[in-house]
Amino acid sequence: MTDLTGRTVVITGGNSGLGLGMAHGLGASGARIAVWSRTASRNEAAVAELREAGIEAEAFTCDTADEDSTRDAMQATLSRYGKVDSIFANAGIARATPFVETTLDQWHDVLRTNLDGTFLCTREAARHFVDRGDGGSIVVVSSMIARYGGARQAAYTTSKNGIIGLGRTLAVELARHRVRVNVLVPGWTATAMNVDLRENERFMAATTQRTPAGRWGVPEDFHAVAAFLADPSLTFHTGNEVVVDGGYTVF
Repeated sequence: MTDLTGRTVVITGGNSGLGLGMAHGLGASGARIAVWSRTASRNEAAVAELREAGIEAEAFTCDTADEDSTRDAMQATLSRYGKVDSIFANAGIARATPFVETTLDQWHDVLRTNLDGTFLCTREAARHFVDRGDGGSIVVVSSMIARYGGARQAAYTTSKNGIIGLGRTLAVELARHRVRVNVLVPGWTATAMNVDLRENERFMAATTQRTPAGRWGVPEDFHAVAAFLADPSLTFHTGNEVVVDGGYTVF
């Protein structure tokens, strides 16, 4: 089992779904968890759940797409824990809208949260890692939709492609600072974001049949994966796309 004892991990959007699942996996490996997200009540509920599991955790209210908010969250996290060792840029939203009906405001709303937010949070972490000089780990969360596209998801798909490009670039630029940067590419995973999709029996049947593992993923499937990506001993693992999709993209 990966040992992350004494290490601090920031998870944006860590108060539910995939983010909370990764928080459990990282915490079970000994990491201290800093949950960054906009909704204070959900943050506190997530922290209570993590603490109930014996995980040290704190919540920091943060609009990850706001520059001042991300800067303040980083400073608050450093004040609480003294350092950050890893960040998982996971926060994101989706808006299912036909392309011809998508407004510029809707387009900007998704890209601001998903792509601008990933940029701002990883930049804050990178500044800390470079200044501290001890390396670090950055994980940006994309989606398999970046490989296949998706109807009614032009903004979301574009943002997730942009995240892959950002992750690759950061891996190259930050390697000399001993900062590892990898891209997590989840497949169909049951979260609050896709409840409507899971209520569609035909859609569930089609996507499940298309997945060699024969099921959708659940947040627990990302426990060990998150710990692996934060493992400081893996100093040569950077610039990689880690696909966790039950075989969907190779079938």
